[in-house]
Formats: sequence, C-alpha cells, structure tokens
Amino acid sequence: MSALNLKIKNEIREWNRPLVMGVLDVTPDSFYAGSRIVTEKTLFDSIDKIIDEKADIVDIGGMSTRPGADIIDTEEEWKRVAPALKYISENYPKTAVSVDTFRAEIARRAHEEFGADIINDISGGGLDDKMIETVGKLNIGYIGMHMRGTPATMQQLTQYDNLMFDLSRYFGELTKKCKDAGIADIIIDPGIGFSKTVDQNYHIINHLEILQSLGYPILIGVSRKSFLYKFLEDKPENMLNATTVMNTISLLKGVNIIRVHDVKEAVETVKLVQKTFLSLI
Repeated sequence: MSALNLKIKNEIREWNRPLVMGVLDVTPDSFYAGSRIVTEKTLFDSIDKIIDEKADIVDIGGMSTRPGADIIDTEEEWKRVAPALKYISENYPKTAVSVDTFRAEIARRAHEEFGADIINDISGGGLDDKMIETVGKLNIGYIGMHMRGTPATMQQLTQYDNLMFDLSRYFGELTKKCKDAGIADIIIDPGIGFSKTVDQNYHIINHLEILQSLGYPILIGVSRKSFLYKFLEDKPENMLNATTVMNTISLLKGVNIIRVHDVKEAVETVKLVQKTFLSLI
C-alpha cells in the first residue's frame, strides 16, 4: 500500500496506510437516519464520537446529496456547517477537516474562518465554475467526485458508452483543471451511488485498478448506500456488515480513503487489511 501525503494544518502529513473519513451529516434529511443531526448536542456528541473512534478526517456536510434531494441556499448550508467547524477548530485543532460542498463560497469561508483542510466536491466543479479556482487560491486539498446532473436528476443520467473509460476520461480532464489551478493535493472519487445503476456501482469497485492507473489517491464512499440495501433487499440501518465487506474489497483494490458512517468498524477494517498485507512482507 502506497504512502499518502496531504497538507493538513499547514504541514505535510504522511500516512503509510489507508485513511478513514468519518461522515458528519449536519442535515435533517440524510438518506441514513442514523447520521442525521438536528440539535447542537447531537452535533457535538457526534463529533466527539467520530474523533474518539480515531477517524483520520472529519467530513462535514450541510446538505443532503441523496438521490432526489433538493438544493438548499448558500446561507442555510453555511448556518448548518459553521457550528461544526467552530467546535472542531476550538476543541480538536489538529484534526483534519473536510467540507462536503459544491459551493466555492462555502469552501472559502470554511478555510478562511475555521481552517478547513480539504474540500469534498460531489460535482467535480460542475455545479460552481469558481470552485476549482477558489480551492487553488486557498492552497488546500480537493476531492473531485464523478456525478452527472444534480442530486435531483442524477439517477436519470446513467447511460455510458464504456463506464470505466468514461470515468477515466472525466478524471483526466478534471485533474488537469485542478493542476492548472495550482491544486497540489488532488483525490478522485468515482461517485458510488451518483449517476450509477446498482450494477454499475459493483462494476466500478471490481475495476478500481483502472482508476488507480491515473496516479491519484482514490476515495471510495460505499457506506450504507442503496446499491447495498437494494441488492440485499433490506434498509440502510442494516447495512453495517455489507458496508464492511465492500470497504474491505475496496481496500484490497488499493483505495486510499474510505468514507464511512461507522468509524470504529472502518478503523478496524483498515487495521486488519493492513496487518494481512504487512504479514506477507
């Protein structure tokens, strides 16, 4: 497993293992009810739990991006994420923080006011043409995901000539834009569950080595998603085991970051996979 270097809190940190990104949904309508946060106490308790369970990165999102989700306005999104950013900056100042947003204004304020380290953009710059330029000027990390359309329309846009080729071409163009904008830390996310059918999600995970050939760190987010519970004919609340299985497969395929709702289990998964690899050396 290759080392991962990221600029966090104005210093370069190096990890010789995959990272766990803990999801903090500051929303009343996330697809997974167990991650919804609607009160200040729930928010702070959730942050404490994510960090106590040893997440490497806390990913704060103020707007649900589940299929069919409506887009809220910028001020409402900021009102949701700002308290979380403030709490972490005051209580866990060394913790790596990512902000899940497609808006350049949210990215700017999150970094300038609270020192956010990474922007996690579901649209790869497609929903705000100032995003990539802004992240470059801020000199912070960028996660660019593949998606077509918006959360409200994306599941109508699942036709591809060749899925893995189309993803590779998309990320080739996106990473060039990022490099031209001066972004040093670029991470790619194939967008499991975004503009993909159930079968397409499994196809991507089975062929992650194609995206690895692009030479950028890969983030994968499979946690409790519909391609799991639809296939298993169950519901998100019962998808912890399925999530662990798919995270394990993804780690064996070489991903660098797994984005999860259940941090403790994910940290254990990384440790066990890494132990197995190291034992073969």
